[in-house]
Amino acid sequence: MQAALVWLVPISACVALVFAWKFYHQMIAEDEGTETMKRIAGHVKAGARAYLMQQYKVVGGVFLVMMLLFLWLAYGLHVQNGWVPFAFVTGGLFSGLAGWFGMKTATQASARAAKAASNSLNHGLRVAFRSGAVMGLVVVGLGLLDISVWYAVLNIFVDNEGPEKLIIITTTMLTFGMGASLQALFARVGGGIFTKAADVGADLVGKVEAGIPEDDPRNPATIADNVGDNVGDVAGMGADLYESYCGSILATAALGAGAFAGTDQQAAAVVAPMLIGALGSLLSIVGVLSVRTKEGANMKELMGALNKGIHLASVGIIIVSFIILKLLGLENAAGLWGSIVVGLLTGIGIGYATEIYTSHAYKPTQRIAEMTKTGPATVIIGGMGEGLLSVAWPVLLVVIGTLLAYGFAAGDWSFSPDTMSQGLYGIGIAAVGMLSTLGITLATDAYGPIADNAGGNAEMSGLPPEVRQRTDALDALGNTTAATGKGFAIGSAALTALALLASYVEELKIALRHLKPERLEVVLQQLNIDSMEAVEKANLTDFMNYFEVNLMNPKVLLGVFLGAMMSFVFCGLTMNAVGRAAGKMVDEVRRQFREITGIMEGKAEPDYAQCVQISTMAAQHEMLLPSCLAVIVPVGVGLLLGVPGVFGLLAGALASGFCLAVMMANSGGAWDNAKKYIEEGHLGGKGSAAHKAAVIGDTVGDPFKDTSGPSINILIKLMTMVSIVTAGLNVSYTLF
Repeated sequence: MQAALVWLVPISACVALVFAWKFYHQMIAEDEGTETMKRIAGHVKAGARAYLMQQYKVVGGVFLVMMLLFLWLAYGLHVQNGWVPFAFVTGGLFSGLAGWFGMKTATQASARAAKAASNSLNHGLRVAFRSGAVMGLVVVGLGLLDISVWYAVLNIFVDNEGPEKLIIITTTMLTFGMGASLQALFARVGGGIFTKAADVGADLVGKVEAGIPEDDPRNPATIADNVGDNVGDVAGMGADLYESYCGSILATAALGAGAFAGTDQQAAAVVAPMLIGALGSLLSIVGVLSVRTKEGANMKELMGALNKGIHLASVGIIIVSFIILKLLGLENAAGLWGSIVVGLLTGIGIGYATEIYTSHAYKPTQRIAEMTKTGPATVIIGGMGEGLLSVAWPVLLVVIGTLLAYGFAAGDWSFSPDTMSQGLYGIGIAAVGMLSTLGITLATDAYGPIADNAGGNAEMSGLPPEVRQRTDALDALGNTTAATGKGFAIGSAALTALALLASYVEELKIALRHLKPERLEVVLQQLNIDSMEAVEKANLTDFMNYFEVNLMNPKVLLGVFLGAMMSFVFCGLTMNAVGRAAGKMVDEVRRQFREITGIMEGKAEPDYAQCVQISTMAAQHEMLLPSCLAVIVPVGVGLLLGVPGVFGLLAGALASGFCLAVMMANSGGAWDNAKKYIEEGHLGGKGSAAHKAAVIGDTVGDPFKDTSGPSINILIKLMTMVSIVTAGLNVSYTLF
């Protein structure tokens, strides 16, 4: 039965990719509109394609260096599995492909969504949402395909027999998760810098100084802004959630291999997260097909239409996951099912809390809008305050969800060290449950930039005002779904990072087994261990005690400080990068307004390409340092402070990074929707003093929500995966 069930993983991957292809061709068959709409969309397509090609060249060079390093570690120093370099590269390749396909779809969809919105609101929603679904289904399809192929290949070629075989297979597969994470971090940081440099430049000079509408074709930065939506909020987000999805499945599989080693449950525990992800992808397709709304729908009705699809897929996964766990023959199937349900409910709860703090249908965002009456300073203070308060609910939900998932899976509410491995497996499978319906939750996220670009196309093409009203309604909803998606990704990152910490322990055990006898004797003596037999029998708590991983060890505390610092340094670097790039954009837009005669009268076309070039060069230059730090710091801490320092580093980064990411994403989303609330006619509407103050708040929030905030969850997981991959180096060359 188990062998037959495993085939569901590649089959589901292929089904998801087929439906992605179907939705893409349905979108292409839609009317692209007037010649002006096609020309504007063509500028955006060309800019996005040129940027991604340049980014992939830079990232390709980094990956080449990293692969050579891994080849040296594997075949020179013999401290790594020989498959690691190749798994690393395929993870980055598939992550990049997910972003590329999403970007290609989004750039084709914007004009078509605008044209569809000229027919009806429902038509515009359907075109934009199903185009977003292409991204969601490509991500889960490619992720499941990559996982199933590597699982099959390693099962054939890994020579070890017994329980250790599956442990080696799953920890090796985590390396392709590292490749996906590294590519995702470059995509998120680079794309975020690009899009926000253009957005800030367009808003500050266009709206505030020149007093022209958003997405006005007279604004030289408008095309760069639309390009940025696609390379940052679509391609970057696709790569981001690809690594989140794969990381949660791989971390849980690795935990299952370790927690159930030596039992007949091991293989079932390894394939369970893969099967849950596979079934979730099929249910996501059902959810996507159910999304529709009526003409004249308000914000809550539009959100309800999207939530209907998400809830349908979620209820479906609750039902089928129990059946799958039973068919696999897992003894504690009911407890593990409880962990999955907890993960789903935690994800929905985080999404709902995010919606309350970012949607202008609720009081927090309306309070920020009210503060525009007294100027931009109070808007910024209010947005920061609401963002800080918004951290409480996601953290409480993750804490409660983690405790429940652990207890259900362990079957032991006393949290005994003897059942810790099973409890941590429950946390991992809760993260898989949270992300199991990613096909549709990512569709709601990717839909936002498409709706935003559709509005821009409608504005620049001079379509009737009612079309812009419909695209604005879709765009406002997209701001909320994007914020919800970021909260979802951050929440799953917290659970996945906890699971990855346990995987780090398993990798340390593997590293000890493969030490040369003379080095093993030294290490065991340093750790005060009698023999390797004691290591094999030790539970997680005892094993960590060997390495003195406790809060009384100064190395752990030093690591905690360094981990907490990393989140803030990373945000500082990325925020400053946006500031520098935006400054160049502001200067360029002002220059064109000043020097190109006839721009403001609409008689001359701005130099859009120069603005795209400024954002491209800034993003390529600025993304390297923060992205490379995520790789360098864990290796350096591991060599200087050993295993205790690494545990502290990862714990500090997880705690501070999670809170900081939630605060930044929610503040940015709330500022953006406060502006949208005013643009709908409240507090004086567009062009009023309140609107100008709201634009300033939105500008401050842009790098919060689209550059620094959403990148932190990748930073957390990438640092953990780098630590896992270099565990052998720590054991072989670090003095404890």
